[in-house]
Amino acid sequence: MGFNEKSIPAIFHNRAAKYRYEPFLRYKKDGSYKEMSWTEAQKRVRALGLGMVSLGIKPGDMVAIFAENSWEWIIADLAIMSIGAVDVPIYATNSGEEAAYILNDSKAKALFVSDRDHLDRILPLRSRLKDLRNIITFDELESGEKFITSLDKLLDVGDNAKDEDGSTFEKMIESIDPEGIATLIYTSGTTGPPKGVMLTHNNFVSNVTQCYATHPMIGHSDSSLLILPLSHSFGRTVGLYLMIHIGALINLAESFSTVLQNLKETRPTLIASVPRLFEKAYSGILSQVDSSPQFRKKIFSWSAEVASRAVDYKVHNKKMPTLLDMQYNMADRLVFSKIRSAMGLDRIKVAINGGGPLSVDIDRFFNGIGIPLHNGYGLTETTPVTNTNTFKVFEFGSVGPAVPDTMIKIAEDGEILVKGPQVMKGYYNQPEATKSVFTEDGWFMTGDIGFIDEKACLHITDRKKDIIITAGGKNISPQNIENALLADQYIEQAVVIGEGKKFVSALVVPNFADLKEYAKKRGLSFTTDEELVKKPEIIEFYDERIKSIMKDFARVEQIRKFTLLAKEFTQQAGELTPTLKLKRKVINEKYADVIDSMYKE
Repeated sequence: MGFNEKSIPAIFHNRAAKYRYEPFLRYKKDGSYKEMSWTEAQKRVRALGLGMVSLGIKPGDMVAIFAENSWEWIIADLAIMSIGAVDVPIYATNSGEEAAYILNDSKAKALFVSDRDHLDRILPLRSRLKDLRNIITFDELESGEKFITSLDKLLDVGDNAKDEDGSTFEKMIESIDPEGIATLIYTSGTTGPPKGVMLTHNNFVSNVTQCYATHPMIGHSDSSLLILPLSHSFGRTVGLYLMIHIGALINLAESFSTVLQNLKETRPTLIASVPRLFEKAYSGILSQVDSSPQFRKKIFSWSAEVASRAVDYKVHNKKMPTLLDMQYNMADRLVFSKIRSAMGLDRIKVAINGGGPLSVDIDRFFNGIGIPLHNGYGLTETTPVTNTNTFKVFEFGSVGPAVPDTMIKIAEDGEILVKGPQVMKGYYNQPEATKSVFTEDGWFMTGDIGFIDEKACLHITDRKKDIIITAGGKNISPQNIENALLADQYIEQAVVIGEGKKFVSALVVPNFADLKEYAKKRGLSFTTDEELVKKPEIIEFYDERIKSIMKDFARVEQIRKFTLLAKEFTQQAGELTPTLKLKRKVINEKYADVIDSMYKE
């Protein structure tokens, strides 16, 4: 007899009973992929859950996970929720101080860490962590401390736990309250200290079933590559829980930097990622074409032009004119199928982009070459998915229609408002902050600006707090301009500046791999990246490219000045959030001198 599917643990244990010795997940260790079956995963979840009970963890207690993606992360997550406790994910890239803030704010009783590095970030702050009683390490680490134990030891304790009638664990799953908190996800805090978003079991189950309803062609025969951090609601809901729901095989990417390699190794049918992956893949393709012989460039250029004419027929499920159909099939044989194979996307059914806007040019390119790429939208506070393009309703430049049982409306000031079963319970211990993001009649205020078109597709025009108001009082959307810049092969990152200024400027990070090739071909000598970006020929090269990109923008949106930076914006430097969004305030402060120099008469 199965469980009533009112929680993610109930869904997981039902699927494990159904698929048993089939592979549940694959992870890379010592250079090759290892498999774990549904039954093996279920045994570990059960043992770990009972092991935590032996430590005194009770339903409602907070248990944090401070680690990068791994099979251990997934087992810990499912075990915590199975016993009715609440998991509190902490980004693996967070500092000890950031982790300590979350541990104290959530009053976490126990903490899972992956390795010595994460343990060493926490131990010096131990005296400040009043509620923390136990630390469990994924790696077997030498430690004389009684409060530190390894995952293996705790699994042994759980395996040997007294369970009179063999159903203690099952009763815990059955007694999960759907409206109880399943997780506390701390927002990455682009403004102010992070807030704990309370997501319930029902939030997760609702959002998973909503996502499945938008793409019902996915199922047990699929395999996915899990790319996004599990600490993030998009990675968790779409990358993990949706895959558990449909019984798909989950492959774990080693890290974001190895994704392009991991795609080739696993050849998934499903992926979900943030724009950075698609931007990098796109510029990689253009870069390869650039270094190809002339006849190959011509074939690619012809094929890309065919794809551009064919793509609207493809995404709107319309029959192509006969000649275009023949040309497309030839381009597919000569070029597109080879690109898909080279990327490991020859079996792809659908790729989902979320967590930020993707340039329409890149979106059209991938859909045109036979990689169905669907933009979605949501926030941590909405578990996260509220909208997505589908195979039935698709509009370039939009994030598609609302998922089932979700209402979207636009407030008078253009802000997007949401109602649905995936909307959070509120911010943990912050009633005032919770009240401030809901209208009096219960709509969640997203902080994003947008409009809904005649197909009911939502278009995001900007983040409310990101809108730039120039000295002349003009409202400008930096994301639209940045997206256009990022579609350029020679641009890796871009930040648009202009708040309170007379005109719009930009900080631009070149794609150095391609720029160095360009410089060598032109016979330009340089020893460092700093030297390269200061060369007049390079500045002129970018000036021409940026002017060309800007030609379709309104006069007030034109980038009048720009500065090339020699270093990429990184998370480590505090310039990007863990989901690779720009921290504009930090960048504005850090590069204040550079920005000021662009506005000196």
